[in-house]
Amino acid sequence: MKKINVLLVCLLMGATLFVNAQDNYGGLALYTLRDDMASNAETTLRAVADAGYKYIEAAGYDDGKFYGMTPVEFKNTLKELGLKPISSHQASVTLENADAMIADVKTAGFKYFVIPIPPMGLFTFEEEGMKMGMTGGAENLANILDELGAKCKKQGLKLLYHNHDFEFMKDEDGVVVIDYLLENCNPKLVNFQMDLFWVTKAGADPVEYFKKYPKRFKIWHVKDMNEEGWFAPVGTGSIDFGRILAQKKLSGMKYYMVEQDKTFKMKPLEAIKVSHEGLKKFDFN
Repeated sequence: MKKINVLLVCLLMGATLFVNAQDNYGGLALYTLRDDMASNAETTLRAVADAGYKYIEAAGYDDGKFYGMTPVEFKNTLKELGLKPISSHQASVTLENADAMIADVKTAGFKYFVIPIPPMGLFTFEEEGMKMGMTGGAENLANILDELGAKCKKQGLKLLYHNHDFEFMKDEDGVVVIDYLLENCNPKLVNFQMDLFWVTKAGADPVEYFKKYPKRFKIWHVKDMNEEGWFAPVGTGSIDFGRILAQKKLSGMKYYMVEQDKTFKMKPLEAIKVSHEGLKKFDFN
């Protein structure tokens, strides 16, 4: 009888976990929780799963490890928590370290290798006003991305470039960087992660980019914009996600990641819960 009771408990627990897993949806960019991840990665990842997220994007790779864990350890931790690794931001990539880094990203179970900023010292940033830019020119960046994309493809990964606002503005040569990349990077090697907030911040229209460059935006970053023009939890700001989501198929989007670079007076772990609830307003699933 005792063995039967234990079996029933195990079956019920398994059923509960299955139901909970079915209720989870959407992804989270762990950059939102970078301080919490640095403090206690496993506890924070458990909170991500408990908040209802199904998959994650990493942004914490250093010296061959993800948040202090080897690629295999990180992959196993995510599996135990019911979270799927989809993409990883690899800001420190160079042409020299790329092969080893790509191998680690592949071993950890990710599908997409994401370049979050112009790599190899090309990115410029001024804290005051969050002013960002790049040096070296669009053609140089496109060549680097194609080379990194070829390395990714060789190891079975897909490379994406993530935008901020400056890529949608003309540079000193009069070139709109994102347009140059979309038109000149090899689509078999390089595609894009569209950050909907930064596109909006730049005064551009995501839907118009989907129409002009269909199927190129494989992952979205989803975060809202408050009255001051800064980051806000999904569903609490002014971005019309419903209009954008209606063009999901045209864009080529396979996954979306909630992200909030700064949460201001709200704690990041609370902000991700608010955003997950906000996703329901626009029928994200």
